[in-house]
Amino acid sequence: MANTSTRTLRLLSLLQTHRYWPGGELADRLGVSPRTLRRDVERLRELGYPVQANRGVDGGYQLAPGAALPPLMIDDEEAVALVIGLQTAVHGGVAGVAEPSIRALAKVVQVLPPRLRKRVDALRAMTVPATWGATGTGPDPTVLTALAAACRDTERLRFGYTAADGRSADRHTEPHRLVALGRRWYLVAYDLHRHDWRSFRVDRLTEPRGDGTRFRPRELPAADAAAFVRTAVEQVPRPYRIEAVVQTSADVVRARIGRWCTAEEIDAHSCLVRMTADSLEWPIMGLGSLEADFTVIEPAELRDRLRAWGERFGRV
Repeated sequence: MANTSTRTLRLLSLLQTHRYWPGGELADRLGVSPRTLRRDVERLRELGYPVQANRGVDGGYQLAPGAALPPLMIDDEEAVALVIGLQTAVHGGVAGVAEPSIRALAKVVQVLPPRLRKRVDALRAMTVPATWGATGTGPDPTVLTALAAACRDTERLRFGYTAADGRSADRHTEPHRLVALGRRWYLVAYDLHRHDWRSFRVDRLTEPRGDGTRFRPRELPAADAAAFVRTAVEQVPRPYRIEAVVQTSADVVRARIGRWCTAEEIDAHSCLVRMTADSLEWPIMGLGSLEADFTVIEPAELRDRLRAWGERFGRV
């Protein structure tokens, strides 16, 4: 007979596989008596698993929804599917999902057996994600996972980094948090070389590796990591400043593209939209997504680009 811990894990796996198990059949699958089965079920309840029991001739057991999510038992195929799904969610379009996906991915990858890691890497290498944006598919989820793990474990981190001016250097940091802002990911960390807090664009970061040294977290000079990144991003000069009068309410603009612009109300049916951008493609898509008439105030290049797009679409 298997030892108690192994048998309890086997029981949990069976309960998570089927919605309902007759008591006799479940005991036979485990090779135990009904009395031992009842003790094992009680042990699971003590661990927080809400196992329901139905008494009588046709009695049996099933897992019920609980107040909190207990640990799950998953097989190899499910583990691979879970990791690939989380990696895909990192670059998905569902608001609020990317950062929790990275935290969950860091936990799963930490306990993933080497044989499954090889399968995950092979599947990811042969899969082309369908994502929007001129910047490609974004940061490698493997890199994001390594950064998330270092933040969680408060382990000092080294990596290569290419600044906006093209200069590259090695950085030694105390990682704090990952932040998804707009279409980019940022690592908020204390730079041990510059003795100050910094935000690093993850797509410019290479070969992250922990040095094995733990640290005591420092106090971030901002309300939270997201606020720190927003402040840093706003201070970076961008080549294009866009202003446009849009024939819809400011509330509509804020609801649809408010993360990337400001909307100043002119009246109940129009507003002044301002944004900065590295290129003109995003402002065109953002303004177009409002499904309202608009007039570009500046820059002139945006008006020229819109005319070119209009002529191209008109030929369809």
